[in-house]
Amino acid sequence: MHTVREKQKLVSRVRRIKGQLEAVERALLEEKGCFNTLTTLAAARGALNGLVAEIVEDHIREHVLGSEVKPMSKQGRAAEELIEIVRAYMK
Repeated sequence: MHTVREKQKLVSRVRRIKGQLEAVERALLEEKGCFNTLTTLAAARGALNGLVAEIVEDHIREHVLGSEVKPMSKQGRAAEELIEIVRAYMK
């Protein structure tokens, strides 16, 4: 399973996102301005979206395509297009 292979990398990303969310909590508790809080929230959202996009991409490559599908086949090209759409949407 791709999440097991990439477990340490994914866990590290989750920990960074957790740190960003803790920074949002601190900003709220310390009554930081809206700009600072929103900037921190935007960074956390971007990091979370990046994580989701990576896991979806890996899922498509691992479970939809698998190793038997040729990258230049019709299904392979369609999967690559889907991955590009996911990446663009998650930005």
